[in-house]
Amino acid sequence: MNILSNLSNTYPKTRIAADYLFVLVGAAIIAITFNVFLLPNQIASGGVSGISTILKSVLGLEPAYVQWAFNIPLFIAGVMLLGKQFGVKTLAGTVFLPFVVFLTKGWEPWTHDALLGALFGGIGVGLGLGIVFRGNASTGGTDLAAQIINKYTGFTLGRCVVMIDGLIVLTAAIVFDIEKALYALIGLYVTSKTIDLVQVGFGRSKMAMIITNKQEEVRAGILHKIDRGVTKLSAYGGFTEHERPVLMCVVDQTEFTKLKQLVKTLDPSAFVVVMDAAEVLGEGFKRP
Repeated sequence: MNILSNLSNTYPKTRIAADYLFVLVGAAIIAITFNVFLLPNQIASGGVSGISTILKSVLGLEPAYVQWAFNIPLFIAGVMLLGKQFGVKTLAGTVFLPFVVFLTKGWEPWTHDALLGALFGGIGVGLGLGIVFRGNASTGGTDLAAQIINKYTGFTLGRCVVMIDGLIVLTAAIVFDIEKALYALIGLYVTSKTIDLVQVGFGRSKMAMIITNKQEEVRAGILHKIDRGVTKLSAYGGFTEHERPVLMCVVDQTEFTKLKQLVKTLDPSAFVVVMDAAEVLGEGFKRP
């Protein structure tokens, strides 16, 4: 996946091809996950797939047809009401996902345990969506509905998504039972975390803010002993109102212990604040 991303930064045509590949692969993963984990265990964890799960149980409708019936009109409405920013890639995901759902509808469920279905269903959907997002597209569906509601009501986009997915989960609680709705909530949570993981990767860096009376020694140590960049920020003490510059640096987790030891050795009284940096772009880290 990183190879495709690097190639796409260099060759525009390769980037377009890579984006479409991301969309198709991600949509296929979501569709297969739906058929082997979510649908057989009646896990309606939001979105058009959740609606199709409910309608399959209530009316016996084919999920792929339901998804096409919702996705395509929503895409058209999105283009008409929100503009053409969704593009052909989103249309490809909107059409291709139900197509793979239709092709794989005869696959045997991989588990009949609802909890396992929710967990691995959430992972599969999150993985697929994360890949689609890396292709600068979406699979349409209720995301488009949320954006339309957001534009015409003033509700935040996050609130719109929660309202729609919440309504679907509530309907699942009525149609199935409370327990299935709780499993659906587990699936939604796992999906969101998996999307984050796909988007930012497994790597985690640490950002340190260092207030010290030995700025030059600490700065030189970070530059030459840890071989990381450091930035001096202007700041003033809240009590003394004296200028107290802050040193900011970002290091890999493997270098964090070395940084702590360096600061402790040079200035035991230094004040250090450490935060997780989910994604760092630039020299020494990932390419922008």
